[in-house]
Amino acid sequence: MTGIAYRTTELVIQALTNLSRARVRLHNAEVIPEAPTIFVINHFTRLETVLMPYLIYRLTRAPVRMLADAEFFREPFGKLLDQLGAVSTRDPDRDRLIVKTLLNGDTHWIIFPEGGMVKTRKIMEGRRLMVSRAGIKRPPHTGPATLGLRAEFYRARLKCCCPQHPEECGRLLKHFQLDALPERIAATTHIVPVNITYYPVRARENALIGIARRLTDELPERLVEELMTEGSMLLSGVDVDVRFGTPMPVAESLGRLTSPRVLYGAMPTDFDSALVPRKAVRRESVRLMQRYMSSIYRLTTVNPDHVLASLLRSSPYRRVERDDLARRLFLVAGDLRRAGVCLHPDLAENPLHVLADDPRGTLRGFLSLAVEKGNLLPEGAFYRKGRSSFRAGASFHRARIDTPLDGMANAIEPLFEVRRSVRRMALYPAAVVRWLVRRRLMREAVEEFAEDYRHFCIPGESKSPGVGMPFLVRGRSRRMGVVLAHGYMAAPLEVKGLADYLGSRGFWVYVPRLRGHGTSPEDLGKRTHKDWADGLDRGYAIMKTRCQRVVAGGFSTGGGLALDLASRVGDLAGVFAISAPLRLKDFSARLAPAVNAWNRFMDATGYAAAKMPFVENHPENPHINYLRNPISGVCEIERFMSRLDERLPAICTPALVIQSERDPVVDPRSSKQIFNRLGSADKAHVLFNFDRHGILLGENSHVVYRTVAEFIERLSN
Repeated sequence: MTGIAYRTTELVIQALTNLSRARVRLHNAEVIPEAPTIFVINHFTRLETVLMPYLIYRLTRAPVRMLADAEFFREPFGKLLDQLGAVSTRDPDRDRLIVKTLLNGDTHWIIFPEGGMVKTRKIMEGRRLMVSRAGIKRPPHTGPATLGLRAEFYRARLKCCCPQHPEECGRLLKHFQLDALPERIAATTHIVPVNITYYPVRARENALIGIARRLTDELPERLVEELMTEGSMLLSGVDVDVRFGTPMPVAESLGRLTSPRVLYGAMPTDFDSALVPRKAVRRESVRLMQRYMSSIYRLTTVNPDHVLASLLRSSPYRRVERDDLARRLFLVAGDLRRAGVCLHPDLAENPLHVLADDPRGTLRGFLSLAVEKGNLLPEGAFYRKGRSSFRAGASFHRARIDTPLDGMANAIEPLFEVRRSVRRMALYPAAVVRWLVRRRLMREAVEEFAEDYRHFCIPGESKSPGVGMPFLVRGRSRRMGVVLAHGYMAAPLEVKGLADYLGSRGFWVYVPRLRGHGTSPEDLGKRTHKDWADGLDRGYAIMKTRCQRVVAGGFSTGGGLALDLASRVGDLAGVFAISAPLRLKDFSARLAPAVNAWNRFMDATGYAAAKMPFVENHPENPHINYLRNPISGVCEIERFMSRLDERLPAICTPALVIQSERDPVVDPRSSKQIFNRLGSADKAHVLFNFDRHGILLGENSHVVYRTVAEFIERLSN
């Protein structure tokens, strides 16, 4: 890419950026060598032909040129390709031009070894790399390898002949139209594999295709497909992950082809002469091609669509259930994190969210697409696999519209670890999947607490590990399970009395640990209400694998978190909140935001000694609660209460609100406000005349237990 081409492309990219919601992420760009480089890239959209020269030029500040299919130069798109410095595959001088620029060392090249866009992403036939494009199956091109080998052969000849055989050196320089021996002749040509992965890919009607239809009545099928697919990717928002692989020095392969007699001899030598057998060159080119193609596909950024589509295709079961599919995705994601596969953030981070409310629409969006394309047919609370599911029959220019799930599943076929995990998970019966998810979630909860306790424990101040350990109370019936959350600055032991009582009434109960609790105030000061909500999500997912229906509840902040869960998850059987806050009585809580801002300012200015990170706490249950309250934690409660207040009308499940009229911590008006704002038609507000906040411990706490149990029993009948 020349400077003019770069500026032209920059304008194009800027225009697309202004219109687009796409997010481009670069990975491992630091591996790009300073030597002349051939970038070999997978090809799924036309976007790569504009985006990649721009990105590589921006990273290297060296000219970038591209080898492009000759058919593109006959279209309007060809003018842009000319400006980008692209060379047609049918240009008779292309090989000499590429080798010349690689010898000069001042130009990088982009080559798409798949030979064109692979819209089906089908690149495997059994265990062989085989590109399927427009009904034709063939191996990927060896051109990048052959050109790299040729450039390195001539580079070695020039270095050897110039001192000893100047006539041969002059002949070679004239052949490549070089005035003198290039300054960078000692550099080595590298091949750098690059993978581009898009997520999500959804072909939809959009503004771009609408504009095109206004301009002409008859749009070619190919243009319609590309505008629907790539236009939607740009306008609706797509994650573009660009990963650079380990550079492959071509000189290492050259050593297997040549001898000192060939390199140092005075006889005029061409690369295809008998001294370098063509079969050997072909064999080495194929070997190099297999290396860089395998690397390209290993760099695929595996995303939820890949896994879900592969699970559907591999599943032997005709009936598909939403929660079951979410659990299988969760388990596969865990396997892949341990396997070191390149993962999209939705999988790299623990995808616990898909087991709860799916806030990012990961599963919801996929299921909607699968139903739209006939891969799944709604059948009550379940789905049934369509008869035409995963039967590739779409034309080349309709594949991304008609059979997108085929492309998603095809994309990870070269990744053995992914394919093996998916196929194994697809075969497990639903009961086994539930057991595996439950075991993994409970193990994660214990390991998370153990790690936090090890890191944050303060001898003489932190309570024993038994206080903060999450636990499960076994019940007699699987009809109803309960997720029970403790309060702020407390720990699971705080609600053990209620958990045991509910267990004696036959209910299964899981008590999660809210992150930052049961360890030390320093740990709590680093957490957010999102960290606390994750504990409820994990508990909900555990109980969903154990019981038919789930009730969420909690004490104080735990009660607020239970209400928050009910606002996000629509299938809870009920929710109860005991002494849940929307307003705190303590005057110091009103000063917490100002103190927190002061603390941040002191951090920024380097005066940490002037901070006031904690205030003294005088708890009702000092054997459980912290004796220091982090200011940042109080601010987090304020933020959470504000967020919860907005969500209460969205709660439609049966609800029970319990409050002590003389609560010294939570303003009793909070419970009335919660009750009034709840969207539930079936709701109850119960007041007790206690003069303490911790009404789950101490005198007459059994009355509260009985009220909660009766509420749950009514729901289970």
